[in-house]
Amino acid sequence: MVRVMPMASSIRPSLASIRLSALRPRFAVSLSPHSSPQNLRCLSNNLSSAVPQSQIFRLKSSKSLRGDGNRMTVSMAGNMAQASTTTTQENVLEWVKEDKRRLLHVVYRVGDMDRTIKFYTECLGMKLLRKRDIPEERYTNAFLGYGPEDSHFVIELTYNYGVDKYDIGSGFGHFGIAVDDVAKTVDLIKAKGGTVTREPGPVKGGSTVIAFIEDPDGYKFELLERGPTPEPLCQVMLRVGDLERSINFYEKVKVTLAFGMELLRKRDNPEYKYTIAMMGYGPEDKSAVLELTYNYGVTEYDKGNGYAQVDSIPLPCKPVLLAPYQIAIGTDDVYRTAEAVKLCGGKVTREPGPLPGINTKILACLDPDGWKTVFVDNIDFLKELE
Repeated sequence: MVRVMPMASSIRPSLASIRLSALRPRFAVSLSPHSSPQNLRCLSNNLSSAVPQSQIFRLKSSKSLRGDGNRMTVSMAGNMAQASTTTTQENVLEWVKEDKRRLLHVVYRVGDMDRTIKFYTECLGMKLLRKRDIPEERYTNAFLGYGPEDSHFVIELTYNYGVDKYDIGSGFGHFGIAVDDVAKTVDLIKAKGGTVTREPGPVKGGSTVIAFIEDPDGYKFELLERGPTPEPLCQVMLRVGDLERSINFYEKVKVTLAFGMELLRKRDNPEYKYTIAMMGYGPEDKSAVLELTYNYGVTEYDKGNGYAQVDSIPLPCKPVLLAPYQIAIGTDDVYRTAEAVKLCGGKVTREPGPLPGINTKILACLDPDGWKTVFVDNIDFLKELE
């Protein structure tokens, strides 16, 4: 889907700042990629960004005056700037609530593409949807899932030439797959030589039958026993250091929304010292969701270099590690999405714009824990699939 460049430094931001002309026809507010959540409340203080040039000229001229008239002029200009900024924030955040978003795919690295494809198709029942080799950039992609990419959440595997092993780290948790019969699926995986790390049985504190397995690279998959579902590839679990902070960043009903997701449910397990929050764009039984896990007292995790956001510098005589975009999300407008991410304190690592060669517009950003996400233009994505 998204063409991954070999180095982050080779992707040049196409815009120094984002100009939302449709929302602000007379001026632009420039936001730093490192904007903090407090910027949402403090942008109005930056009059040079929020006030038209003619207004700034009048403001500076009025400072040469004396008496009450001067104070009144400055106050009026400040109020106008604050009103303009507030309107911009409201417009951007309201737009996010109406944006047509869905989880497109999840990207990670594997050490042997053919071995992984064989395991996923024979043991997990996935289909190989498409495969592409980019020899000039020394990598291969394969897309696998349970339905077409234009309507299903799928896996995008990346194989970098000459790299056969990765460090998964402790921050990545697992992928979830819904199956009709967990025990039967586990028997098949064992027969194919797969690794079962947790035998079928009820989840702790509940009744849902689950099991855990590992693929040939060590990535964990949770098998969940469910009835028929349109989205068998149903979960991506990531560990976070501050659950409330992450919920506020991802959730659409908060003022500090960025990703426009819904908090579907939240469960605390004090006996086992962890809390989970399910975030997504639809119900768990019909769509893929993001499972955020907070372990009591743990604020940071080792993200490794298999799934995590890593931008490696190529060294002499060593292969280049491509930095994958972890979860891809469709959006109607990558430029407005960038504005929302910055308003919420997210870090934009690639400014919105078209990718060289395929012209698909994307935006890359980090959440508060450093997990990387790419937003992809919906229309461009469908054209790319053609």
